[in-house]
Formats: sequence, structure tokens, C-alpha cells
Amino acid sequence: MQLNHLILENFRNYAASEFAFDPSVNLVCGENAQGKTNLLEACALLSTMRLFRTGQKKEGLMFGASSGRVSGEFEAERQPFRLEIRLHASKAMEVFRSGARLRRQSEGMGLLKTVLFCPDDLYFIRAGAASRRKFLDTALIQLRPNYGRYLEEYNRVLEHKTRILRDSEERPDLLALYDDFSLRLARLGASLVRYRARYLRKLAATAADLHREIAPKEALTVRYETLVSDPFGSLQAVESELQEHLFRHKQAELAARSCLSGCHKDDIVIEIDGNSAAKYGSQGQVRTCALVLKLSERELQREDCGEYPVLLLDDVLSELDKRRQDFVLNRISGGQVIITCCEEEAAAKLSAGRIFHIRGGMVL
Repeated sequence: MQLNHLILENFRNYAASEFAFDPSVNLVCGENAQGKTNLLEACALLSTMRLFRTGQKKEGLMFGASSGRVSGEFEAERQPFRLEIRLHASKAMEVFRSGARLRRQSEGMGLLKTVLFCPDDLYFIRAGAASRRKFLDTALIQLRPNYGRYLEEYNRVLEHKTRILRDSEERPDLLALYDDFSLRLARLGASLVRYRARYLRKLAATAADLHREIAPKEALTVRYETLVSDPFGSLQAVESELQEHLFRHKQAELAARSCLSGCHKDDIVIEIDGNSAAKYGSQGQVRTCALVLKLSERELQREDCGEYPVLLLDDVLSELDKRRQDFVLNRISGGQVIITCCEEEAAAKLSAGRIFHIRGGMVL
């Protein structure tokens, strides 16, 4: 898996730039606020069809631009691909594969597989459950395209149901739709829960092994927290339990005018020696857990498709002490890596690969 060529037009602070990447290591140097993270965001967009810093895709446009594009040529499973994403200020994002427009954005998900690791990821264990679900969703939409489609539809139905509840006081007639939207959430949620449970079971085993390497005296456990008693059960059983929980909380949802039940409330529980890493872990322990989870994500992608995903490291090494830096660097051999950093002297340490110097959205 490697990204060979990238074209940016009116994307973030890039008016018109091209990148030809090395198949091994690519170092992107430059001062803060020059566009290094924007470059990685473009790479990740080709993979997940999402901007990792915002939910509004049109915010990826350069200020004042009505349209822009991110075009990438890459190899996956020894096959060449060309994806182009067109962003618009006044209409939905469009995705093209080899010049042909895809009917759904989700059809482009996971053709290029990436693992992004940025400084914020070092703290997602202590952040809210939404951050941990985002970590889980981002991994799964690349591995299982159907998951991306289910998630896209689930979020759309959830948004409609939220509007019904929010506006029900002024328009009580909307509540006639409540049961239908709840049933649809249960149906879609059952598929999401099963995908998540199976992925996290694999991730937990891989993460425990990796964690043992860097912290041999501590035991890491990762488990899925969901309202379903048996997330590995049949699709019908999981859907039935979700339905029951939804309708049991109907009056509470009507009173709160908010969606209180569903897999959009699920979480990942991360523990060290049986204690919550979020509540009781030291800063070093929390960072170690985050490192291990991201590297485990990379390992699972390699196991699934037979090749490493493109690893995107956004100035993360500067946030780590030497021991954890060494752990990361020793784990990224094989596969393509794109690393951003502020220190120009880091370029002198690179014995192979390619170096890009970025200033003001331009490659020097």
C-alpha cells in the first residue's frame, strides 16, 4: 500500500501543489501553521472520505474558494488506483474513481488505507466517549466498507430522529414518526455493534501483546462497552435487544427531547491492571496506551489486507520521550510513512526517503 502522487487545489492553504512520495519514508518539514497537518489531512481524506479536524467537508476549502480538489494516485494490493475528491462550498462533496463519479461517497472508503497518529490521539483515552468511538469508526470504515455505509445511514437516521424530538413540543404531529425511526436505528445499530465487537476483540489481543513489550510489568485490557448484553449474538438477537432498550427509554427521550438510547452512546473501556486508564493512569501510561492502540490498528490492517497501510505521523514524535520515540520508530519498519516535524535538523538524520520543505502552503 503506497501513495505515489498527490495533487491539492484550493485545499486548506494549498492553492495548487503536487507531491511525489517515496515508497518508504517521507519527511515533511516546516514551521507551525505552514500546512504540514493540512497535507496529512488530505492523505487521510482519500482514505476515509472525512476531514479529521472538522465534520464539515466544505471547511477544507481555501478561504474564498468555491471549489477545490484532492487527487491521489496509489497502489493497493498490487493494483493502481486514482481517486479524486471535489469539495464545493454550495453542494455536497463528490468522489471520482478513475474519472467516473461514484454514486455514494462511502464507495471510496478504504481503497487507500491509512493510520493517522496526531498529538490529539495521545489524549483520546482521557477525552469523551465520542473520541474513542471516532477512533473505532475510522479504523472500521477502511477495513469494512459496509460498516461505513451502515454508519453513514445510522447518523442520518439519528439526525432525523433528533429533529423530531427537538421540534416535538411545537409540532406534536412529528411524534407519529418516532417509532419508525427508532426501529431503523435498532436495525442499523445491530450491524454496527457486531462489527465493533469483533474488531475490538482482535484489537484487544494485539494491543495487550504490544503493551507488554513497552511495559512488561503492566497488563492492558481493552473491551467494548455497549448496552447489548451479547454483542457477538445473532443479528436478530442484537437488533431485538436494541429495540427493547429504545422503547423502554421512549418516555425519557420525549422528556429530554434527545436520543438517549442507541449504539451512538457506546464506548471503549481501557484498563491497566484492572483500573481505568482514563481515571487512574499516569500521563506516561495514558500515552503508552494510545501508542499501542494506534500501532495495533496498523497491525490489524496489515493482517487483513496483507500489506501495511500508509502511516501518517503528525508531529507526534516531539510529544514523546526517547523511550516511546524508539518504540514507535522500531515499529514502523515496512510500509510507507509520512512524518511531519518542525525541526529542520531531523532531515539530516534521514538516510533514505524523501524530504519536503513546506512554507505557506507551498513546497520549497
